[in-house]
Amino acid sequence: MGHDHDHLSTQRDQNRRLLWVVLALNAGFLVAELIGGFAFNSLSLLADAAHMATDVTGLAIAMVAQGLITRPPSGRHSFGLQRAEVLGAAVNGLLLVGAAVWIIVEALRRLDDPQAVVGGGLLVVAVLGLLVNLGSAAVLARSRKDNLNMRGAFIHMMADAAGSVGVIIAAVAVLTVDATWVDPAMSVLIAVLVAWSAWGLLREATHVLMEGVPRGLDPEAVEATVTATDGVQEVHHLHLWNLASDVTALSAHVVVAENPSVHDAQAVTDDIRRRLANDHDIGHATIELECHPCDDPDDDH
Repeated sequence: MGHDHDHLSTQRDQNRRLLWVVLALNAGFLVAELIGGFAFNSLSLLADAAHMATDVTGLAIAMVAQGLITRPPSGRHSFGLQRAEVLGAAVNGLLLVGAAVWIIVEALRRLDDPQAVVGGGLLVVAVLGLLVNLGSAAVLARSRKDNLNMRGAFIHMMADAAGSVGVIIAAVAVLTVDATWVDPAMSVLIAVLVAWSAWGLLREATHVLMEGVPRGLDPEAVEATVTATDGVQEVHHLHLWNLASDVTALSAHVVVAENPSVHDAQAVTDDIRRRLANDHDIGHATIELECHPCDDPDDDH
């Protein structure tokens, strides 16, 4: 268990370093995009800049969250601040929703009243933006699978990359056929992409905050692992949830055979925890041993 804790701590430190790199890249390019958007009168570029502004804010939130989850438990927070990264992901999702609404409102206004756009400058900035977005996504790619906060940052980068592709299309349309309406039209598509990203992120964050069963974890398979342990007769009141998106917790009542000594009971508990960690990556397991099933009318599970 100590090894698992050290591995998780190392992974989280690495995540913070990756977030610093991505934050620096995006903050620098945000300034360039804002200047280019106003200079070339491009709503799609400003829309992408608005999205990137939420990225920068979201990455800053992610940085704070990654720092909070490394704090040790205290008297007031017995699990530490593990949920900080989930709350950070939820705030990121809300920022994305706000950006999508602003983009759509402004795009509809410009579709009704098309404005001249400087296609050449727009194309240069959009290509540079795509490179920054793809580079940032590549940096975050390996850390996104087991951490909702990092996944949120990765989704931001991929959505921005797609947005940059939309801006490139708008720039080409302006340069080749002077179709200035494509600029706000692409902004609407970018907004839809932003909203889709927000929905997925908010859904996952809400699932964790509502203590749903962790994604990809089968309660029946977990129960089978526990019952397969020597000395275990039955398992009930089994609960699974996430402390953070990368930390799974379990509590269960376990009926053991005969009347084991304290030493034997401890050995059964240790064996269960070892199996849960190895087979299901469950890092926090609270096991209540019983000699017979308890009668709890308030809990049907």
